[in-house]
Amino acid sequence: MKGAAAAVGVFCLSPLLIAGVAVVAAAGSGAAITINSCVPSSDIDTAAVAKQVAAILTGESVDTNIRIEGLELPDEQIPHAKTIVATGLSMEVSERGQVVALATALQESRLRNLNYGDRDSLGLFQQRPSQGWGTPEQIRDPVYSSTKFYEGLLKVAGWESMTITQAAQAVQRSGYPDAYAQWEPLSRALQKAIVAVLPDRGEGSDETPGQPAEGSTECVPGEDGGGFGPIPPGTVPAGYEIPEDADPRAQKAIRWAMSQLGTPYQWGGYCTDPRGPDPMGRCDCSSLTQQAYAAAGVTLTRTTYTQVEEGKAVSAKTLRPGDLIFSRGTAARPEHVSLYMGSGLLINAPRTGTVVRIEPVADTKILTVRRVL
Repeated sequence: MKGAAAAVGVFCLSPLLIAGVAVVAAAGSGAAITINSCVPSSDIDTAAVAKQVAAILTGESVDTNIRIEGLELPDEQIPHAKTIVATGLSMEVSERGQVVALATALQESRLRNLNYGDRDSLGLFQQRPSQGWGTPEQIRDPVYSSTKFYEGLLKVAGWESMTITQAAQAVQRSGYPDAYAQWEPLSRALQKAIVAVLPDRGEGSDETPGQPAEGSTECVPGEDGGGFGPIPPGTVPAGYEIPEDADPRAQKAIRWAMSQLGTPYQWGGYCTDPRGPDPMGRCDCSSLTQQAYAAAGVTLTRTTYTQVEEGKAVSAKTLRPGDLIFSRGTAARPEHVSLYMGSGLLINAPRTGTVVRIEPVADTKILTVRRVL
């Protein structure tokens, strides 16, 4: 495991790098040398952190006058922090565990997904392939690396009663065991700010049925599927059949998605082996639609944020099988995607603690629809 954090720019150096520079300086000159080691202040402006997080994660304009020690590259760092928090929520790790993970990533990489490090250390947590953390490609996947960190943390007996730095060190086994403590205030502020802007806070939507999300425009579908009645999770409602007149590629995508019914949701999962033993092979909402269309020979991007730019926008009143239905959040930045099946039904991977299931469109507050065929 990497002994200290990587450099951020040319002004912020890890203890390991500081030591190296000092040795070189001492060998070449008798002059004194002063280096900023970027130790953050314990007095964190939580309001500034919350403002920066909200701006970056909701697509609003960022206040360039905000300066937060430890977040010198917020556009790069905050999305990684969100991944760490959201992965923790999906694994039902406590707030304290999420803070431990954030403090660890801040110390190890300054929340940057590095392709270098001490010896063979890589990624947000500077995990080493040679130490069994995974392949280089896996370690540089932020969801994978976060998952592996949490798995390591949860194996530590009594970690909940340890200090943040003790818990982090129990997983990382760093050459600088006390270095994680300096990041605790910023980590706590980040965790609270990120959870506040997550649309379902890792659990489920708190929107009132029948009411569109604040700042959104709800679309009314032409057929809502209400006639099927309650649909038990993981089942196909009696009487439903894939429409024969649908585009053949849509039929294939729907059929593939239906073959995943009943499999558990996994935030960040790739949906490449939903019934396999690896949780990361399971589906989240956007990987379900991506892989369903991949089975039909159609390439989609990976995330809800990018899939909303795929194809062309169409009215919810003209839904066709295979259309992508976006909900939660806002029309400009929706947080959830489903696949329309026809007959007023959609199939989706809803959220943590649920399974891939079919639901009537009537239960979804549609923000926008994209036709990709």
